[in-house]
Amino acid sequence: MSAAVTAGAKPAAAALRGADSGRIRRRFEALKAQGRGGLVTFVTAGDPDYETALAIVKGLPEAGADLIEIGMPFSDPMADGPAIQASSLRALKAGMTLKKTLALVTAFRAGDKDTPIVLMGYYNPIYRYGVDRFLADAKKAGVDGLIVVDLPPEEDQELCIPALAAGVNFIRLATPTTDDERLPAVLANTSGFVYYVSIMGITGTRSAADSDIAAAVGRLKRHTDLPVGVGFGIRTPEQAATVAGIADAAVVGSAIVEKIVAGLDGQGKAKPGLVKDLLGFVAELAQGVRGAARKR
Repeated sequence: MSAAVTAGAKPAAAALRGADSGRIRRRFEALKAQGRGGLVTFVTAGDPDYETALAIVKGLPEAGADLIEIGMPFSDPMADGPAIQASSLRALKAGMTLKKTLALVTAFRAGDKDTPIVLMGYYNPIYRYGVDRFLADAKKAGVDGLIVVDLPPEEDQELCIPALAAGVNFIRLATPTTDDERLPAVLANTSGFVYYVSIMGITGTRSAADSDIAAAVGRLKRHTDLPVGVGFGIRTPEQAATVAGIADAAVVGSAIVEKIVAGLDGQGKAKPGLVKDLLGFVAELAQGVRGAARKR
């Protein structure tokens, strides 16, 4: 568990050493050694159904995903845009639960012991599941980190501190409005990496200027030794390459989820070729990221 922040310190480094489950740290160390940024991909667990979602997740590492974020379906995903909101509703309609989400991670881990898995979502399903039970089950399943968008630092005792004690990274979001006065609180118990939300508003709506991203990453790096991943609004291999050349990773979510939508029939069922087409798109993103020239 990380110590309290002291003035002028880079607080997250202690949290990384104290609570990191290992896979996230090792993956970013490997990326640094390769001289490139990473690709983080997001899909919602159970979208459009459990078996299709599992096939997608299993195929992501070979397609080029360096880390995988898996959304925990929730009925009121307020920070997400239309594409990811709809993906949650499809998953819930197909019978997806938090327990099945952990089962999906367990099934993935049977064939992949190395790729970091981060669960992303909201606190309500975890609270209903039971924090202690959830953390124990998540750790057993092979979850490496959590992003819980509706728990601010003032509520760290609810989930963040218990997660760190359980050896599960707690990854915090920073935004364009997270100023230097607020950053120490945001970073105090953050571990794994920092997720910089490059635009204000909901996911998948627009993109930030490259110069703004570069300035924001530079500012974060002055406050923390943790890797910085940048997301929200990345839709093309070219955009992913640009961001991966600035930050430690580019995070792509809505554009991937929209590929799932494109592979559904009129009844919302997966058409033949959905998984192949989606993984082909991820491969294009990965090729862009791997060809990006580092700018720092």
